[in-house]
Amino acid sequence: MQGSEWRNYSPRQRRELMLKLAGILDRECVTLASLEVLDNGKPFVKAFVDMKIGVEALRYYAGWTDKLAGQTIPSCGPYLSYIKYEPIGVVGGIAPWNYPIPMIMNKVAPCLALGNTLVLKPAEQSPLTALHFCSLIVEAGVPPGVINVIPGYGPTAGAAICEHLDVDMVTFTGSTEVGRLIQKASGNSNLKKTLLEMGGKSPLIIFDDAGDIEKVAQHAVDSCYENMGQCCCAATRTFVQESIYDQFVKKCKEYALKKKVGGGGEPGVHHGPQIDEEQLNKILDLISDGKKEGAMLQCGGNRHGKKGYFIEPTVFSNVEDNMKIAKEEIFGPVQSIFKFKTVEEVIERANNTSYGLAAGVFTKDIDRAIAVSSALQAGTVWVNCYLESPGFGMPFGGHKQSGIGRDSGEEVLKQMCEMKSVVIRSGDQQID
Repeated sequence: MQGSEWRNYSPRQRRELMLKLAGILDRECVTLASLEVLDNGKPFVKAFVDMKIGVEALRYYAGWTDKLAGQTIPSCGPYLSYIKYEPIGVVGGIAPWNYPIPMIMNKVAPCLALGNTLVLKPAEQSPLTALHFCSLIVEAGVPPGVINVIPGYGPTAGAAICEHLDVDMVTFTGSTEVGRLIQKASGNSNLKKTLLEMGGKSPLIIFDDAGDIEKVAQHAVDSCYENMGQCCCAATRTFVQESIYDQFVKKCKEYALKKKVGGGGEPGVHHGPQIDEEQLNKILDLISDGKKEGAMLQCGGNRHGKKGYFIEPTVFSNVEDNMKIAKEEIFGPVQSIFKFKTVEEVIERANNTSYGLAAGVFTKDIDRAIAVSSALQAGTVWVNCYLESPGFGMPFGGHKQSGIGRDSGEEVLKQMCEMKSVVIRSGDQQID
């Protein structure tokens, strides 16, 4: 970056460039959403919302170009001491296939705001929107070499980014399995920084004072089936207090059966296909394991139709903590409903996982809501809602094997910087 045109951009120039790019991306939302339906399969309405999220990410971080301030430190002696943040340099970005444009913008926008450069690998299952985005980058006037998109497979293109000695940081969204490989590549190369947002097996706890059972059950089903269940923080473990358990299971089944399954371009579709045959078969295998291990299948559990990678929205009840469907990340439309008695019991069971990305609590008791949210080992806890975002200012990431570092907000900006401490000895002249 030394001596480059991009390095000499002022914060105002970066902000103006980002706002221009956001405007162009906004103009292309219908085209990009249509590409996503073809590539990813998600319903058009959902894909269109994804594009708008990408636009807002650019606009949010455009406001940060001149906001990340350093700090002056009180000194012991004749010194001026301060810290400053500097762009880290070359960032490698590896994006997932489930939310291509929002996740790509989560990497593009902070890099542009800070003055970093980015080498981006989109997922091989869904590269089309990233490739179309390249033309928008050129139209906006982003200097050559600032954003670079390299399609390819993980073991080749992804590994090359992670192992390259000139890449200063890797930001990754995807599975815990691949996150471990990225950590190893960092250790075996130049000890580059890593920001990893990985898998989850998120608990959603429903207490008997949650309120309208029908509405809460709908919320629980939608929180599990979001993006056909292909969501890292989907609420796949639903814990329900025993006094309302049977009624709650009944309502979840009723609501799941109302989900219309079909192609992403069909009108009125709630539920599209899984991403590919590999994912389809993995989900069906885990559903089969759930049946064999004694979970009660309330609805679904089968492939939908003979063409495409569609799975019926599935609900299991009487799920036990030691079952495979209770422990493994399914990444599909499979809701597992557990029964619990006490607060202490459900906290222990909810935390009994190697993941810690997200969790949710439904209760009208605010004291209990605060106590439970504090006890849950998760990076994000929703109370009386789930998968709702207050904006890009809220950091997002996981505990345990769900991640290292945080996306979004001021936190991601600081992680994409190097902090420099400067100590200046003042002159010996004294002023009377």
